[in-house]
Amino acid sequence: MTNNDIMRRIRYTFNFADSAMIAIFAAADFEATRAQISDLLKKEDALEYKECSDKVLAIFLNGFINKMRGKKEGEQPEPEEKLTNNIIFTKIKIALNLKSDEILDILNRVEVDISKHELSAFFRKPTHKNFRACQDQVLRKFLKGMQLKYRADD
Repeated sequence: MTNNDIMRRIRYTFNFADSAMIAIFAAADFEATRAQISDLLKKEDALEYKECSDKVLAIFLNGFINKMRGKKEGEQPEPEEKLTNNIIFTKIKIALNLKSDEILDILNRVEVDISKHELSAFFRKPTHKNFRACQDQVLRKFLKGMQLKYRADD
């Protein structure tokens, strides 16, 4: 699953227009142009397609958190240089203020059956003995479940 695909899915799920996408980047103190966003959201086979780096997706997700939850006072978090599915999952969870039961409900919508303990392992520090890496298919199914929950016209 590419960073571009994750950004496209979030945009589609919440029906963000280009202006909303620019505002999300601005909420993370990053100036993005309509052309830059357009290139990031194009399909891989398009001529103007630009690959979304981990740092750009981290900036977008930080802005998404600020847009959905409000910008916190003081120093803004630095965008990560390297993202994992666990970090992406965590940032979406924070942005939408989701509790474990709500995440499990979203996953159940797409027939993913995991326990609360398995879910909590995704949100632990990598050094924790019960940490578990989030696989692409779990993140993909979660994004699909989000679409089913939050996208009104589907």
